[in-house]
Amino acid sequence: MPKDQKYISRTDAIIKVASFCAYQERCHNEVKAKLADLGFYGEEANEIMLQMIEQNYLNEERFAKAYAGGKFRVKKWGRLKIKRELKARAISDYCIQLGLKEIDGDLYLLTLQNLAQHKMESLKTKNPFEAKHKVYLYLASRGYESDLIADCLNGLLRLKSNEIEERTKL
Repeated sequence: MPKDQKYISRTDAIIKVASFCAYQERCHNEVKAKLADLGFYGEEANEIMLQMIEQNYLNEERFAKAYAGGKFRVKKWGRLKIKRELKARAISDYCIQLGLKEIDGDLYLLTLQNLAQHKMESLKTKNPFEAKHKVYLYLASRGYESDLIADCLNGLLRLKSNEIEERTKL
């Protein structure tokens, strides 16, 4: 226990961890780290975590669903990035799959198209191949699947070329 930390009783620790979990969804690693900060390790920490699970303060499935849905809606992350981040938090593959099911497929594709279009419009380069490459890298860094990115970019470039043809006809 750090020198500046006072002793905290088990009851107070349970109250603090329950408040910590009630504030927002938490994964097991976050709760374990919180307990370590409070000075609880090993078997004692496991018992408190078990109590949090039994009282439904801690639920890995619920965390995965909330995390996946939130990161997609708010930060516009793709499935690959969300999956990678959940794995980094030691979430089981089963819970990751449940979490990814929270993402609506049609909305996912629409979000991908909107991100690609917005990024394409923000680029200053006139070279369409360079622009396509930059947008591809941008979308890949956000965790979208390469086949979906390729389909999206090919569709965008067709739209752009049709747009240019229409302008030249006028």
